[in-house]
Amino acid sequence: MEFIEHQLENPDLSFVKGDLLDPEAIENACKEVDLVCHVAANPDVKLGVSDTRVHFDQNILATYNLLEAMRKSGSKKIAFTSTSTVYGEAKVMPTPEDYGPLIPISLYGASKLACEALVTSYSHTFDIQAWIFRFANIVGPRSTHGITVDFIKKLKENPKSLEILGDGKQEKSYLHVSECVNAILFAIEKSKEEVNIFNIGSEDTISATGIGKIVVEEMGLSNVEFTYTGGSRGWKGDVPKMRLDIEKLKSIGWKPAYTSETSVRETARILLAENK
Repeated sequence: MEFIEHQLENPDLSFVKGDLLDPEAIENACKEVDLVCHVAANPDVKLGVSDTRVHFDQNILATYNLLEAMRKSGSKKIAFTSTSTVYGEAKVMPTPEDYGPLIPISLYGASKLACEALVTSYSHTFDIQAWIFRFANIVGPRSTHGITVDFIKKLKENPKSLEILGDGKQEKSYLHVSECVNAILFAIEKSKEEVNIFNIGSEDTISATGIGKIVVEEMGLSNVEFTYTGGSRGWKGDVPKMRLDIEKLKSIGWKPAYTSETSVRETARILLAENK
């Protein structure tokens, strides 16, 4: 709530506090709505290892409830935020939207792929236009989890040592949240198929060790020892290498301004400023 308190007095905003696991509350909220932007989910990939139910309830069931509410209320457009993890350990990189078969290796990725299937099937069956966005790692202000947040927390607890999960060689794309929002709005405006699927990400990658170095620099630390837990992945279900092909999005006129490094550095800087 603290992230939107400054907007609650905005006359253009009508705020409804509800729960996507409460079908009746959603149905009322969906009435007379032109476009539903569905960004609600539990995005903690690692959590699926210890809690096998959380992504089913908060991702799949929540999405089903929302789509049902749209069907009943007559809402005809949805933008759904999916994830690069639906691709699993893709053998083609950068990975395009038509890559397959999609074999997610985390319960989170599986839940998002199930949500995509629900969205596309509701789209066809009930004439709902859909935009599905498969994200790289989205970072920026107000981040509550993820590698940059973890590194800052660890280094505040021990400024002399940083534990990095895996071997530190994991290479992934990172995109600033402002760019992500810009890409979503751009694609909705420019792409008008019944179902529109887009990757959203940067055009490069950065390693886990590289992120560690950025956080150390932004915290003004020196002589920090990096230690590694070992193995090629940070946890069971972690995809060690990820880079999305964004040519489809570029073909309609959008291109990221930030690199992965710029996005991560900006995130570290603002998170440190927020928590002073």
